[in-house]
Amino acid sequence: MARAGTTNLIIAAGAFNAFIAVAAGAFAAHGLKGLLSVEQLNTFKTAADYQMVHGIGLIIIGILNTQSGSRSNNAAAILMFAGIVLFSGSLYALTLSGTRWLGIITPFGGLCFLTAWLTLTFNYLFNQSDE
Repeated sequence: MARAGTTNLIIAAGAFNAFIAVAAGAFAAHGLKGLLSVEQLNTFKTAADYQMVHGIGLIIIGILNTQSGSRSNNAAAILMFAGIVLFSGSLYALTLSGTRWLGIITPFGGLCFLTAWLTLTFNYLFNQSDE
């Protein structure tokens, strides 16, 4: 079983990222409309969408930890959080600053997302314990 502190931290990180995603989406719809091109707005909204999905993913990992905490769950949570920072963060920064080289960072965030989901897949597919 995972420690309550770790589980609470993962759930709180997910909830906070969901909050930021809603705020970013509202900011894009109301504050950035007319300031950015349609393409830039779509990029910003993509960042918010991925942040929301993976914020919810963190909450789910935290809930899973209450039933059977594992290092794999914790690793998936760390990877998911890193993915949010790298993927969504780089897209937010790219669209707001216009600094195109930040796009180089985005795929690393995507790899973190993919690795997080595969880590969860393998953990629950091949975990044979009845904890």
